[in-house]
Amino acid sequence: MKKKQRILGIDPGSRSTGFGIVDTIDSKTVYVASGSVKSIEGSFVDRLHQIYRSIEKIFDEYIPNVMVVENIFVHKNPSSALKLGHARSAAICASFNYKVSFAEYAPREIKQAVVGTGSATKEQVQHMVTSLLKLNGTPSPDAADALATAICYVNHRKFSQHIASKKVVTDLS
Repeated sequence: MKKKQRILGIDPGSRSTGFGIVDTIDSKTVYVASGSVKSIEGSFVDRLHQIYRSIEKIFDEYIPNVMVVENIFVHKNPSSALKLGHARSAAICASFNYKVSFAEYAPREIKQAVVGTGSATKEQVQHMVTSLLKLNGTPSPDAADALATAICYVNHRKFSQHIASKKVVTDLS
């Protein structure tokens, strides 16, 4: 019997929150959907509500069983970091009415898992996501980052399963 998981990756932003959905069927990763939630109208609270409702609709439509979110990294501007944290929280809260597992990774960790270097550019992430998922077109930077977040989860899970399957034998003689 094939083991399937649907993973929703989120790249939070207060004006544009990327989402990317992939399925894993046994060891194969397949693209499902991606895009971004634009929240540029209204007050900051209105924009957070827009993120929350949009992510909730994504849950209703695609029914993921894993949600993976990019961690916040410290910006030079503390106000930007706080806004990013609020956007991230709005996306996470949208998952509370659904039965999902949750994971989070730092931006450098995501880039390392997808591109091979933690200092990869947005263009490099877009290129690798397009290549790994065999996409016909290049996703927007936010959608590519969200797909990379989901791919990072898949790669970490595969590695953890591989390690768990190995027996550690120690010879103390």
